[in-house]
Amino acid sequence: MPNFNTILLTGKNGQVGHALASRLPTLGHLITLDRSQLDLSNADAIRKIVQETKPDLIINPAAYTAVDRAESESGLAYAINARAPGLLAEAAAEVGARLVHYSTDYVFDGRKTSPYVETDDTNPLNIYGASKLAGEQAIRASGVPHLIFRTSWVYGSHGNNFLLTMLRLAAERDNLRVVADQEGAPTSSICIAEATVQAIENWHDSKTGIYHLTNAGATSWHGFCLDIIEQYDKLRGVRGWPALKIKPSQITAITTKDYPTPAIRPSYSLMNGQKIEAAFGISLPPWQTGLSNVMATL
Repeated sequence: MPNFNTILLTGKNGQVGHALASRLPTLGHLITLDRSQLDLSNADAIRKIVQETKPDLIINPAAYTAVDRAESESGLAYAINARAPGLLAEAAAEVGARLVHYSTDYVFDGRKTSPYVETDDTNPLNIYGASKLAGEQAIRASGVPHLIFRTSWVYGSHGNNFLLTMLRLAAERDNLRVVADQEGAPTSSICIAEATVQAIENWHDSKTGIYHLTNAGATSWHGFCLDIIEQYDKLRGVRGWPALKIKPSQITAITTKDYPTPAIRPSYSLMNGQKIEAAFGISLPPWQTGLSNVMATL
């Protein structure tokens, strides 16, 4: 494992950042930053913090993740998702640091019928995906040693995500309509953080590149929602949680056309994990197991 005396972590209050913050201290002295401490839309602030801290490793889970709002805030989305990763990469190269960054399944258009591999052509359908792809390209162009993890449908016990939104709505409503014709792999922030640490521990420069990192298996948003409610109900009696208003039978499957959004989503975004397994021995568990682990932390 490379020697990391100082690690700089952005987005410490986000889903992945929060999970990473409790696991990274085993690797070196950790400096964590939230949005108030580092505004990723401010180029000067990025350069200054890297020069001041001189980290050996920068980990950047921070991102603009409001997929629909990005359609009307493209400037801000590109500043945070595209320009900032490039600036972090350039600053990392100047101080001799390495960079870990996170990207998305939304760099693909969803027209494949088998899981995407890292060398497949990208063709994002929305501003969010396009800005994240531009961030990947900026990092690669910098020449800094890097790991870029493309992940999908990220959720956890912290932050804003599908899991917490569904539990909130299920406590308020007696029916839900959830999209069932988009297929992907829900991936827990815990699994992402643990895999990141494992990869860093086994990293050398020949492993620089892009890797797909998702929980195994596939489902739709509707299927994911059903499992969330079912797992909650199983834990409720043990944990003393309040009952939900909704039952699984009251969760209706709908199509994407039934729920129009400003941003177009890919209908299929499964990603092949063979490359990361071969390089680092990382194989994430089924998404249902990932969900169980997150539910246990609520």
